[in-house]
Amino acid sequence: MLFNSIDFAIFLPIVFILYWFVANENLKLQNFLIVIVSYIFYAWWDWRFLSLILFSTLVDYTIGIGFLKQKKTMGRKVLLWISILTNLSFLGFFKYYNFFLYNFVTAFSFLGIKITSDSLNIILPVGISFYTFQTMSYTIDVYKRKLEPTKNIIAFMAFVSFFPQLVAGPIERAKNLLPQFYEKRIFNYDKAVDGMRQILWGLFKKIVIADNLARIVNRIFSNSENCSGSTLVLGAIFFTFQIYGDFSGYSDIAIGVSRLFGFELKQNFAFPYFSRDIAEFWRRWHISLSTWFRDYLYIPLGGSHANTFIKIRNIFIIFIVSGFWHGANWTFIVWGVLNALYFIPLLLFNRNRININTVADGRIFPTLKEFFQILITFILTVFAFIFFRSDSMGQAFQIFRSIFSHTLLLKPEILNPFDLLIITCLLLYFILQEWVGRNGKYALETIGNSWPIILRWGMYISIVCIILLLGGYKHDFIYFQF
Repeated sequence: MLFNSIDFAIFLPIVFILYWFVANENLKLQNFLIVIVSYIFYAWWDWRFLSLILFSTLVDYTIGIGFLKQKKTMGRKVLLWISILTNLSFLGFFKYYNFFLYNFVTAFSFLGIKITSDSLNIILPVGISFYTFQTMSYTIDVYKRKLEPTKNIIAFMAFVSFFPQLVAGPIERAKNLLPQFYEKRIFNYDKAVDGMRQILWGLFKKIVIADNLARIVNRIFSNSENCSGSTLVLGAIFFTFQIYGDFSGYSDIAIGVSRLFGFELKQNFAFPYFSRDIAEFWRRWHISLSTWFRDYLYIPLGGSHANTFIKIRNIFIIFIVSGFWHGANWTFIVWGVLNALYFIPLLLFNRNRININTVADGRIFPTLKEFFQILITFILTVFAFIFFRSDSMGQAFQIFRSIFSHTLLLKPEILNPFDLLIITCLLLYFILQEWVGRNGKYALETIGNSWPIILRWGMYISIVCIILLLGGYKHDFIYFQF
């Protein structure tokens, strides 16, 4: 079920009414309702994969109970590894089986050894990369005694399957979300209104920005061998905005919907395209994943509190794993390596944490230095995203050959002047709103709060009208494939 579908537009009000008017003030009934509607929400794609969520839930719940009984360190480690290996086995089979098989056969063919092996027609379950990491965070935190294991199986099932963030995040930590299922929830009007604002902005990012750009980006990348360098640069820039509008739009909707039901999810994007260096970019991009890797992989490996070789090794590991998490393709791994190469100079010169505050904080405009820092960081991001968007390494290299050729100076041929004008105006409006609202958790959080009600509602209605007028092109959320 897509957030930008008629199905969800009917589903959400029904769940809202049942939650607040039928199950109101009954915590157990509310949690049970969340489990039921979350399973319905997920089954809308393919009901057969509900068994994976249920099995993963039961395994980690049982292991959590096991931690209560097991006091010996070795026994606790065994339980932890059962959880990790079970979750990673599911993820590895469904997501990476054919990748490893293909590369295994290819490696032996270079040695002159011919191996015949058939790949499997494996369907990737939607959201498996997200909920496996979410359940693993529970067992790891319980193992480290940062969290008490739960005996409430309904609350735990609700935590694992919570429908707003089930299929594309944010990847919630058990110590943040799970305790919220133990607490009595009372409807908060201000929180609900804030949630609706964030949903509205998320829909704008997805339907108006991402989906309209997807139409152009798909056309360019599917015909990249016949496009000029200038057209491919335009396509790469558009994809950079598309993926941000698509994924951060999903996160905004998920967080906003959660607020309607009295839950607070963590911020997943913090205006990353206003970053002044790559380190700042990764503190602001897909925050729930980058902090997951930081806490459960980077720090256990030694983090940055080690010698230079270990620091560099750890950076490469975390970025390569992050790239591989996104998909079973060498393009994602190269994307990760490239970001590691961007990051390492900042780490070595101890400049990876110099840009902690919001850019141009308290000012309307950035300084000239800040502007060029933002521009350079954005260009590096666009360059890396070419690998991310390409279907293969061959296509990526072909795109770069075209970009670094005389055709870079030609006029982009993919758009007529009117379409280019519309897209440009939409992007400028989008960037302006994001810039003005960059101190909030999302763009519309503070914009218009002090305006007269007629102007504030005029802004909201105009955004709704733009969504209705320009929402004809429907495209799946990009991160569903991860």
